[in-house]
Formats: sequence, structure tokens, C-alpha cells
Amino acid sequence: MRLGVLDIGSNTVHLLVANARAGGRPTATTSHRSVLRLMRYLEPDGSISAEGVRGLVDAVTQACERARAEGVDELLATATSAVREATNGEEVIARIEEVLGQPLQVLGGETEARYTFLAVRRWFGWSAGQILLFDIGGGSLEIAGGADELPDLAESVPLGAGRSTVRFLPHDPPSEDEIDALRRHAASVLAPVAERFSALPRPDHVIGSSKAIRSLAKLAGYPVPGWSGIDRMVLPRKELKDWIPRLARIPADAREALPGITADRTFQIVAAAIVIERAMKAMDVDELEVSPWALREGVLLRYIESLQY
Repeated sequence: MRLGVLDIGSNTVHLLVANARAGGRPTATTSHRSVLRLMRYLEPDGSISAEGVRGLVDAVTQACERARAEGVDELLATATSAVREATNGEEVIARIEEVLGQPLQVLGGETEARYTFLAVRRWFGWSAGQILLFDIGGGSLEIAGGADELPDLAESVPLGAGRSTVRFLPHDPPSEDEIDALRRHAASVLAPVAERFSALPRPDHVIGSSKAIRSLAKLAGYPVPGWSGIDRMVLPRKELKDWIPRLARIPADAREALPGITADRTFQIVAAAIVIERAMKAMDVDELEVSPWALREGVLLRYIESLQY
């Protein structure tokens, strides 16, 4: 069957269309994104502004039209932290469901981490052993660890790249004081999380799965041989840390000229780099491997498992 996953995130509304069957690997055929950066539309009371809601509804409408044009049999619509945490979230969800014509699954942070962990496990396989996962979105950072298909520990913290940019890096380019403030904040939030994860065995593989991490790996990382002759990217903490001050000095509209930095990431890539570097530091990680599969693939895989053979 033809499945669509509509991921309504803090930064983008992303539709992934894939052919799927019970027991088979999903094969992506179409990817359609609308860039919103919802964190820009948060009011002081924590609600999404009327302009932001209109933009969100328009993006969902476009995605639904694209899904129909692609002949999608089943649309799996999910929303993450921006909608989940907005004070007017119920109203926003109702507007989205009106466009969808079906219920919207609003994922909690831990559930989001578990879906992503499943996708990463399936991509790397059982031979990867103990996995530690980092996944950074616009609103939150998810961390999960374990040796099975579901993690033994999964947590979500409000250190997303968009949220961190709005709160700590309001100027373009940001000042050194702003960067230091975000670095200190991230370290303080991550310290108790790292303490809880220290109870798990040391990971055999540390993996990052978000678009921001893929961008940073292209900027500061390097390829290594992978399975089936496919190169995989590795992001070292030292090189990432060295890039942060250079990246921060470049205005957002000029960052797109850098390797791996796409137009939709230029404003929040500095915050993403700071948070990921601090997370790697807190967890005593020297480098991470990049996974091409993440939340959307996890949602697909979980749905495929529910199909009858």
C-alpha cells in the first residue's frame, strides 16, 4: 500500500510518501516540505499567533493536496513539540484536524524518542549493539539508549534548535555572550539527563538522526565506508566545537554557502551545533554517526507492524 507520514514539527511540515507492505522495507517515493519555523510565532503567553496558525493550516492543506495527488491510501499525521506545548494547542489541533479530516496523533517527547530509536535500530541492525541516540528538532532534543528495538531509557528536553535560537540567540549574528549563555543553559539542562543515562552500558554506537545533525556532519564531519558500499557520515565533537565560533560569525543569509547548510536551517544551525556539542560533552561522546532514518520512518515502521500478514 501507499502510505504517507505527515510530520508537523517545530521547523517544518514534512510529508513523506512511501510504498509499504507487511514484513517489507518501506521505500520512499516522495518528500514534500514547507518551512514554518513555528518558534517565531510564539506569543509571550506560549500560544501560537494567528499568523502562525494560518501558516500551519496552509502548510497542512498543501501537504494533504500532495498526498491525494500521490494516491496515498493511508495518511499518518503526527505533531511534535511546537503544537504539543502551545497554550492554544487544543485550538490549533482542532484546526489541523478540520483540514485533515481525521484525528491528529500528538506525540509526547518520550514517544517521539521511541519512534526515532526504532527507525535507527532498524537501519543499523541488531549488530549495532548498544545504541545512544541524539535527535534535535526545532522545539526539543530527544535522547534514547538501549540494545533492543525500544530504548531502555528515552527522554526529551526543551533544547530544540528553534526554541534555543529564539530564547538565547536573538541577534544575527549572535554575540559571544549569547552563545555562552546558551552553552551554560544547555549544560545545566543536560547534566541530570547524563547522570540518568550513565546507568546504561557504554554505547557501541552513538547516532544522530535529525536534519540539523546531517547538515552539521556535512560541514564538520567526514564520510566512512558503510554497509553495501554506502558511505555514512561521522560528526566528531572536536571539529563541531571548532566550527561553532566560525559559524556564529557568519550572518544567517550567508550560511547557505557553507557545505550542508540548507536555506531552512540557516537561522538555527548555530543553536543546533551548540546544543549537540554540549550533549556530546555531557554524555562523554567523541563522535556520532548519522542515520538517514528518523521519526517519520519510525512512524511508518510501527504502522507496518500493525498490518495483518
